[in-house]
Amino acid sequence: MLFNSIDFAVFLPIVFLLYWFVLNEDIKVQNLFLLGASYVFYGWWNPLFLSLIVLSSIIDYFIGLSIARTDAPRKGKRLLFLSLLLNLGFLGFFKYYNFFLESFVQAFSFFGHSFSMQRLDIILPVGISFYTFQTLSYSIDIYRKKLEPTKDFIAFAAYVSFFPQLVAGPIERAVNLLPQFHHKRTFRYSEAADGMRQILWGLFKKVVIADNCALYVNDIFANYTEYSGGILFLGAVLFAFQIYGDFSGYSDIAIGTARLFGFRLMQNFAFPYFSRDMAEFWRRWHISLSTWFRDYLYIPLGGSRGGKWQSIRNTFAIFLVSGLWHGPNWTYVAWGFLNACYFLPLLLLQLNRSNLDTVAQNRRFPSIGELLQIGTTFFLTCIAWVFFRAPTISDGLDITGRILSLSFFQTSLAEISIVARGLDTAFLLLYLFLLIVVEWLNRERSHGLSLMPEKLVWRWILYLLLLSLVLLAGNFYQPTEFIYFQF
Repeated sequence: MLFNSIDFAVFLPIVFLLYWFVLNEDIKVQNLFLLGASYVFYGWWNPLFLSLIVLSSIIDYFIGLSIARTDAPRKGKRLLFLSLLLNLGFLGFFKYYNFFLESFVQAFSFFGHSFSMQRLDIILPVGISFYTFQTLSYSIDIYRKKLEPTKDFIAFAAYVSFFPQLVAGPIERAVNLLPQFHHKRTFRYSEAADGMRQILWGLFKKVVIADNCALYVNDIFANYTEYSGGILFLGAVLFAFQIYGDFSGYSDIAIGTARLFGFRLMQNFAFPYFSRDMAEFWRRWHISLSTWFRDYLYIPLGGSRGGKWQSIRNTFAIFLVSGLWHGPNWTYVAWGFLNACYFLPLLLLQLNRSNLDTVAQNRRFPSIGELLQIGTTFFLTCIAWVFFRAPTISDGLDITGRILSLSFFQTSLAEISIVARGLDTAFLLLYLFLLIVVEWLNRERSHGLSLMPEKLVWRWILYLLLLSLVLLAGNFYQPTEFIYFQF
């Protein structure tokens, strides 16, 4: 079920009303109801997907209990290894089997040995990368003695499948989300109202920003050989806004929806395009995944404690694995590698922790130096996004080569007229301007509509403006899927 669909617009209020006004006396009944609602939400795509998430929940529930019960370190380690093997095995089979098979065949063909192997017709379960990492963190934290396992299977299964963040995150840790299923929730109007504001802002970013940018991005990348470097860079910039509007929009809707039910999810995006360097960008972009890799991969590998070369190795490891996590294509690995190269100078010069505050904190406008830093970081990010969006690495290299060549300055009016869509282009520029202004004003807060006009009339004018744009721009009968559903 898509957030930007009529189905969800009917589903959400029904679940909300039953949850608060019919089942609010018993927390266990509420949890059971949320579990059922989550399975309906997830099974809306394909009921067969439910079998895998139910199996993952059962496996990690019992492994978690077994790890906590044993006093033998070796047995605990074997149980943790079993959890890793089964969860990553499911993920590897459904997501990467054909990818590694084809890469294996191509590698042998490169050395003059040709043979064929049978591809499997595998359907990728929606959101498998997200809930797999969520269940893994549960087992790992129990093994590390950071978490006591729950004996309430319904609460645990509801934690794994919680519908607001099930499909595309945030990737929640059990230490944060699971205890919320054990405590009675109380309806608070202020929390619900702020949740609705965040949902509205998320929908604006998805259907107004991302889906409109996609029209230009799809055309430019599909026909990139016909365009100059300037138009191709425009395509990269619009894709940067598309993927941000799409993914952070999903997170906003997820976090806002969770707040309607009395749950608090972690912030997943902290206005990353206002970052002054790439280290700051990665502290603000997809925070739940970045911190997951930091805590469960980078630090266990030794982090930066073992000297310069170990720090370099571990940095490239998390960026390359992060790239591969996004999908079975070498372009994602290239994207991860390029971001590691961006990060490396900051690490070596010990500047990776130099921008821990918010840009222009307690000031309305940034300085010239901060603007140059933001512009440079955004430019580097857009170049990396080219590889994320390109079909192949060779296409990505060709596009970036054109952007970084004199072709950048040879954009003709004829090209602009082909890409431009008249009044639609003018409106898109206005939408982007509105996005940037609103998020700049809220950059020290949790989401784009955290800071509202003091006067009620101006507040409702903003609500009605955004709602009108969402209704006019959104195709809710044939909604566009979120980009990260494929991951």
